[in-house]
Amino acid sequence: MKDPRDIIIRPIISEESMMETDNNKYTFEVDKRANKIEIAKAIEEIFDVNVQKVNTMNMKGKVKRRGMDVGRRKNWKKAIVTLTDDSKAIEMFSN
Repeated sequence: MKDPRDIIIRPIISEESMMETDNNKYTFEVDKRANKIEIAKAIEEIFDVNVQKVNTMNMKGKVKRRGMDVGRRKNWKKAIVTLTDDSKAIEMFSN
């Protein structure tokens, strides 16, 4: 198995994702090659919580311009992790 810190790249902290923390849902940017089972095991190992469900989305990079030059941001994968009711909150997301 890969190192869990190679699977979970960073947490996504936005207004929408912070509202979902009340429902035990946390959002992360993950490795594009990781599947739902690997993501769930990595979250459980890093944060010592119980994962109920994992939803994943492949996000396309935005097209960006600077003058006449046109470029594109990288494509990435987002995972929304739902924790069980008896799990403690992930402290990184708490206020």
